Amino acid sequence: MYTYAQAFDLLRKQLVPLYDERESAAIAHEVVSHITSLSKVQRLVEKNSLFTAPQQLQFESCAEQLVKGVPVQYVTGTAWFMGKEFAVNNNVLIPRPETEELVQWVINEQRNKTTNIIDIGTGSGCIPVSLKLALPGADVTACDISEGALAVARQNAARLTADVAFLQLDFLEAGQQNKLGMFGVIVSNPPYIPFSEKERLHTNVRDNEPGIALFVPNEDALVFYRAIAQFGKSHLTQDGKIYCELDAEHAEACKALFEAEGYWDVTLRKDMFDNWRFLSAQVG
Repeated sequence: MYTYAQAFDLLRKQLVPLYDERESAAIAHEVVSHITSLSKVQRLVEKNSLFTAPQQLQFESCAEQLVKGVPVQYVTGTAWFMGKEFAVNNNVLIPRPETEELVQWVINEQRNKTTNIIDIGTGSGCIPVSLKLALPGADVTACDISEGALAVARQNAARLTADVAFLQLDFLEAGQQNKLGMFGVIVSNPPYIPFSEKERLHTNVRDNEPGIALFVPNEDALVFYRAIAQFGKSHLTQDGKIYCELDAEHAEACKALFEAEGYWDVTLRKDMFDNWRFLSAQVG
């Protein structure tokens, strides 16, 4: 059996071909913590403790997946978002820290309002669940085309006791949008990566995260934003607002699209990495 220290060091070295030293160490720490249920400090104190037989088998299984490029969040089945632990699997995108900034923007602007919110393309449910927890007076709905994703989202809402209504529908089908009512806030982190850019992605994203949540046709990278803008004109209440996450490369084109659709106060905002990442737009 490995000691905690041996397991950490072995996994860190195995991951260096895929990640840099710092990220390899962070992943190794996360995996050993997940298996032992001990914090980093606790493990350092008990670094010479041995895995139990089940823990040893779990570690070997985790290591085998990780060296194949499977993201650590899918290996452990968990990801952190807005200070809460969410369940994830390969039916959903792994929540990113940038998306926390989008959620916080909505919270800051809607904190003192009572409104109906819809999240389009919800994936793991991290956006609507976080909004409901922060804005308990809001009625929150979320939709996705993937029943597998919705199963994860419902699990997260139940575990975090967030009252969110989930619907399965293809948002790009205008007829299915009729299932949805009126909202004061539309929020979305939709697919926006053209298929032609697939090979530029890190292998652990390209080969593991769901393509349906990542990619759009090469000839129409803004297909979801156009659908959201058109939907908003008939499904936003007066003074309602749209908040979207987007690709920096298409930020200006996305802004122009919303302006052409008649929205005002169309605003772009940068993320923590100084990339144009978010848009908001308002109807009169």
